[in-house]
Amino acid sequence: MAIIVQKFGGTSVADAEKIRLAAGRVIKAAEKGFKVVVVASARGKQTDQLVADAMELNPNPPKREMDQLLSTGEQQTVSLFAMALEAMGYSAISFTGSQVRMMTDSVHTKARIISIDAQRIHRQLEQGKVVVVAGFQGIDEHENITTLGRGGSDTTGVALAAALGAKICEIYTDVDGIYTTDPRIFKSAVKMKQISYDEMLEMASLGAGVMHPRAIEFGKKYDVTIHVRSSSKDIEGTIITHEVPQMEGLVVSGATIQRDMAKIGLVGIANIPGNAAKVFAHLAKAKVVVHDIVQTEISPEKANLSFLINISDLPAAKEAVEQIKSEIDCQSLFVREDIAEVSVVGVGMRSHYGVAEKMFGALAEAKVNIDSITTSEIRISCSVDEDQAEKALEAVCRVFELNKPAETRNA
Repeated sequence: MAIIVQKFGGTSVADAEKIRLAAGRVIKAAEKGFKVVVVASARGKQTDQLVADAMELNPNPPKREMDQLLSTGEQQTVSLFAMALEAMGYSAISFTGSQVRMMTDSVHTKARIISIDAQRIHRQLEQGKVVVVAGFQGIDEHENITTLGRGGSDTTGVALAAALGAKICEIYTDVDGIYTTDPRIFKSAVKMKQISYDEMLEMASLGAGVMHPRAIEFGKKYDVTIHVRSSSKDIEGTIITHEVPQMEGLVVSGATIQRDMAKIGLVGIANIPGNAAKVFAHLAKAKVVVHDIVQTEISPEKANLSFLINISDLPAAKEAVEQIKSEIDCQSLFVREDIAEVSVVGVGMRSHYGVAEKMFGALAEAKVNIDSITTSEIRISCSVDEDQAEKALEAVCRVFELNKPAETRNA
């Protein structure tokens, strides 16, 4: 019997009625002959409430204690989910992350999975039980509870599918799949039938909030097909998988908008080997995640260096850069907090020319000024004024026909 992993997000298990609906999906899969493993998130806004409770008592709570606290949300959900299945006639058992030996490193609130001991789950599946596992959490080598950070339950689901040898992980959420862009901004966006791991990784890292990049990385590395589907409608969603031949003919698959960004520029740094390394070593030590980096030589002796970060990392980034400023002979520093990034993504870019010209032409026609440009093999990103971001997104969506199903677009 094949194993299927089904992950249910917080909105999918927000109350008793929704838990029963989710349990019904589990039973449907079991009746098709699958051994089912469920991964569940904390219900509704429970995690937010736990954070608020902590902040009321301590504005700067220890991260270890935050992990202890936040992990209780998922623990409640999985117990309730197992109870619902039992009431509906299906034998079930719930486990926390530590009980299935979801081993992680010791970086509290942002832990990364090291290994999973799947034997306990396999034994329960062999006994005919549905296994319900708490998402978002693990345990380190010192037996401390850890949490995986934003999107952690997605990562748990795909990692468990990999460890169990499941060929598919279904991600049930409050949207019915992955769209060509955010339908709240571009009303004509259409749902994609499939998208490659590489495209989804780019879109997730560029602000598409449906899936977390780490979950996609697990899927790609361990060949787990991911099916993003609606928790309220019984319809097909979007399949995330390896590239298939027809994807090559589609130049742009989707577009994203990333807000809450800041740009730091170091003007006139000494143009010598090792200076960039010093800057990013300081940023790494401050645990600042750096996005796009642009360095340009302005003379044989001087260069400019700029990069984008999440605005939440701005205080730490500014402090880190100030510490290194004199050491790299930086003439001046500038910071922009009114910036956003608009990107187009598609594996078809590898074999098509003219994508950049088309994108820049659309932005020019919409009178959107481009601050900086970065690219990868399958992505073009433009940073723009935040107040022009939605206009920019709509312009690129229209020029690449992201309001049409893939099979009807011009290449």
